[in-house]
Amino acid sequence: MKTMLKLFSLLCISLLISCGGKEDKKKESFSYEKKATTNQKTAPEIKVTASKKINLTDKGIGPITSVDLGSEINQAMVTQGQGIYNKMCTACHRPNKKFIGPAQAGIMERRTPEWIMNMILNPEVMIQKDPLAKELLAEFNGAPMANQNLTQEEARAVLEYFRTLK
Repeated sequence: MKTMLKLFSLLCISLLISCGGKEDKKKESFSYEKKATTNQKTAPEIKVTASKKINLTDKGIGPITSVDLGSEINQAMVTQGQGIYNKMCTACHRPNKKFIGPAQAGIMERRTPEWIMNMILNPEVMIQKDPLAKELLAEFNGAPMANQNLTQEEARAVLEYFRTLK
């Protein structure tokens, strides 16, 4: 019985010792409260991607310095341009959505006809020297536009097709 009493006493003492030091634990408590935030409000920076930028003054770098579109859309050229586009361009482009390259829908509201034709005819130099073409290259993960070796007449037909894409 004495050993039982000694064991019980030892157990009670060890419990009292292990429960001690609560004040230290209170000092180290964790809180889920939010830290104070500063009330400094800045306008959110709106970054326009290169494919959405509007530049109706830049003519690009290449052989095309002037394009006369005319007021009426030439349906024969549209048909020819659509055929060329379907054959040569759809590996990387879709008319109405971003793919490997940008969508062409609405391109006539964002770029000059000269810039578009120079990009079609002279993509290597445009990517090297034209600031907007460089931004497009970065936006589209460094996938450069391939030179399809179109003639100026073929590029003009593709441009006429682009006029129909809204």
